[in-house]
Parts: sequence; C-alpha cells; structure tokens
Amino acid sequence: MNNQEQLQQQEVYPMPRIGDQAPDFTASTTKGPIKFSEFAKDKWVVMFSHPADFTPVCTTEMSGFALRKKEFEALNAELLGLSIDSIHAHLGWVANVKEKTGVYFDFPIIADLDMKVAKLYGMLQPNESETAAVRAVFFIDPAKKIRLIMYYPLNVGRNMDEILRALKALQVSDKYKVALPLDWKPGEKVIVPPPKTLEEMDARNKETGIERIDFYLSKKELKV
Repeated sequence: MNNQEQLQQQEVYPMPRIGDQAPDFTASTTKGPIKFSEFAKDKWVVMFSHPADFTPVCTTEMSGFALRKKEFEALNAELLGLSIDSIHAHLGWVANVKEKTGVYFDFPIIADLDMKVAKLYGMLQPNESETAAVRAVFFIDPAKKIRLIMYYPLNVGRNMDEILRALKALQVSDKYKVALPLDWKPGEKVIVPPPKTLEEMDARNKETGIERIDFYLSKKELKV
C-alpha cells in the first residue's frame, strides 16, 4: 500500500480553527459530569489534552497546571484537562501524584475513553498517534469562542509561562483594542492600530504619548 492509499484510509478528524465556536459536548470528569456549553459560565477556559495518565511528561505538565491554578483563577479562567483514559485511571493517577509529590490536580480532567472529545477538537493526529491525544491547548473565551490553539507532540512538554502569557495577551488585546508585539509581557508597550485614512495618519503624527516608529507602527504604554 502506498502513502496515498494509507492517507485515504485514515480517519479524518476535524481541526477546530481560531474564531470557531467551541464544539459542545457532555463528558465525565474527575469533578463530575459537565456539559461544556454550561461549564465555567462567564469565564475563560483553558482546555488541554495529555497523551496518557501515569506517564512522566504528562505528570510534570499536569503538576505545572495544578501549581499555578491560582494564577489562572486570577485571570478569570478555569482549567479543564483531558486524556483518553478512564475516570478510574484519572482518579488513581491524581491520588498517586498527590501521595508521591504533594501536588493535587484540583481541576476537572475529562475521561475520554471513546475519544469523542479528542476527535471533536482535533486532538488525535494520526501521523503522531491514533490512540493518544497530542498536547493541545485551547484558549476559549467567555462566549465559548476559540481564540488561540497550541499543539505540541507527545514527547515535548509545554511552557507554562507562555500559556499564561498568551492568556494575558488575549485579555489585554480584548480590553484595550490593541495588538501585542513579539515577546510582549504585561507592563510593556503595546501596538496601537495603524491609521486607515490620510486624516487618521495626520492625527497620528500629532498624537502625544505615542512611540511613533512609522505611521503604520506605533506603540504606547497602557494606563491601567
């Protein structure tokens, strides 16, 4: 069988896109059953998948989310994990990690044995694995719209600082209607929208409190 025939035989999973409404689902979790459209009302959701319970990289990542849970809560965000494991495996893993390290995964973890949610969110990528979810992170706003997606392979752990930075950047951009430059961190200058008319360009040239690099690239400090 050639590569083309193999590709044709592979099941095609949907790949949600930035700007899509987050697909709704019901699921069992370590915190009880949820219906996603009713989960974390008026809050952001950071939903992340891991390949398997009782595995080393996943344990470090889930511990990272648990240790920094209060930082997500301060940003009006709820954590929601997932892997293609049973609820009993999840509970055993949570108990094991708490016993061995003292870290408690105090957020819901979806039991997705039938892979329904993983397929719905494109977490299964056949050329990586047919039965284990890749390390995906979905940033979903209070209107349940997907705003940012990160994908990592099975063998590379994520960066918790970047996940938090990205969430802060999305919220700042929404609140102040600005863009964020390379490596932006809270407290640094932001990019103001470029002018769209000659009149706006003339006004920008006279505007104070703006670091004007050129008419299309200007920065300012946020007054928060």
